[in-house]
Amino acid sequence: MTTAATTAEAPDAPVPVRPAWVESLQRARTRLRLVPASLRTRILVWLVGVLALATAVSVLVTYEVLLVRLDHRIEADLTQEAAELKQLAGGKDPETGEPFGADARRILEVYLQRNVPSRNEALITFHDGRPFLRSRQVVPYDLDGDPALVARWATIASTDRGQVQTPAGRVEYLAVPLRAEGRTLGVFVAAIFAERAQTDANAAARAVGGVGIALLLLGTLLAWRLADRVIRPVSELTETARTISENDLTARIPARGRDQVAQLAVTFNDMLDRLEQAFGAQRHFIDDAGHELKTPLTIVRGHLELLEDDPEDREASLRLVVDELDRMGRIVDDLLLLAKHDQPDFLKLSHVEVATLTGEVHAKAAALAPRVWLLESIGSGSIVADRQRLTQALMQLAENAVRYGGESDPIAIGSRIAGGEVRFWVRDYGPGIAPDEQRAIFERFRRGSGPRRSDGAGLGLAIVKAIAEAHGGRVELESSPGQGACFAIVLPWPGSTAPAGAVA
Repeated sequence: MTTAATTAEAPDAPVPVRPAWVESLQRARTRLRLVPASLRTRILVWLVGVLALATAVSVLVTYEVLLVRLDHRIEADLTQEAAELKQLAGGKDPETGEPFGADARRILEVYLQRNVPSRNEALITFHDGRPFLRSRQVVPYDLDGDPALVARWATIASTDRGQVQTPAGRVEYLAVPLRAEGRTLGVFVAAIFAERAQTDANAAARAVGGVGIALLLLGTLLAWRLADRVIRPVSELTETARTISENDLTARIPARGRDQVAQLAVTFNDMLDRLEQAFGAQRHFIDDAGHELKTPLTIVRGHLELLEDDPEDREASLRLVVDELDRMGRIVDDLLLLAKHDQPDFLKLSHVEVATLTGEVHAKAAALAPRVWLLESIGSGSIVADRQRLTQALMQLAENAVRYGGESDPIAIGSRIAGGEVRFWVRDYGPGIAPDEQRAIFERFRRGSGPRRSDGAGLGLAIVKAIAEAHGGRVELESSPGQGACFAIVLPWPGSTAPAGAVA
């Protein structure tokens, strides 16, 4: 018969349940790790920690110094008592005028009459192996009433310096025997209750500790104020940074004082000024670019929507559309050029002869329009520059002169090297530029008003300015209404500041 053995599954082992307080502690530790430590708290903890350590070290060092000085003083007092006893034993009895000789009893009597023990000090004498006289100073324990001490001191044959433990604490002593004819006639013992003498040191240490705690509390308050003064500008910097967005860059941090924190606030404010100016220029640029590109796109769209089946109308519309697309292409090219003007590869530098470049620009400009083209001056020398970019800028100035000058008005081109600078200029005798417009016309998408109103995109002079600044130079304008205008590109000449990336 087969017996079927049945096996029961063992129950799962019970899972230990942690107490609730362990869970709470774990959650608290997790929260503490997640909460960033305050800089003010760290500064305060460090300063208070240093002050507390300095206070503790000061108290300990002061206490140890006092204990060392106490030991030295006890040793000096005991040694002085022994020296005075020795001096007295070698002298004369003040009553008889005769030497003391072997009269140990008289020596001890006279010594106790003449010497008063210090506080916490006891002077004890023994004669013939028994307690004799003792000082009247009140002490916490009668040493000459202790049999063990009497047996220890009464018959010593040599000076004994040591310490004993008594019910009143540790006692430092010096026992000096008075001997004659090879035997001890008497013993003098000077004993100091060291622990009672240590009370003064304890009091001084407590006083130092109290002063240290007071200084610690004062230092904590000052550390808090100092930390608050240091952190407040940083907190203001943080709050200001949080309020700044791409739409609002007007917030500024108040700068107080002349310390590093104030310098940080000034630097941050300067950065915000630059950012606000850059964002403003960017928004202005985007708005103007969108407007300038929208016009040709609208024209193209309108003509394409109204495109006629008539071949002549279709051809005229296509010519207009192509012209607008070309204009839009020029605007895009100009925008790309302006976007790259601060890139390292914007310029391809080489040595350029000023006279040769001036003659080339004069010859090319003469082909722009039938005008009287004058060559006012030619500079002599060479510069490190990008020939193509300079030609592009000067030709742009020449085109402007053609556009705004009369057909009978001459246009002058020239160059000159003087004062560590090389100057290229184009002069026209057109209507001139009002003083309040002279700075604005170099901005992107800005056109002159009145007689100098342009039909272009308003990027030409901005390109001229960008090319000049890329060379480390600048653009200058001399003009007044009705007197024409002279645009000059001024670049550094060798011996002056050369543009970045200049080649030898």
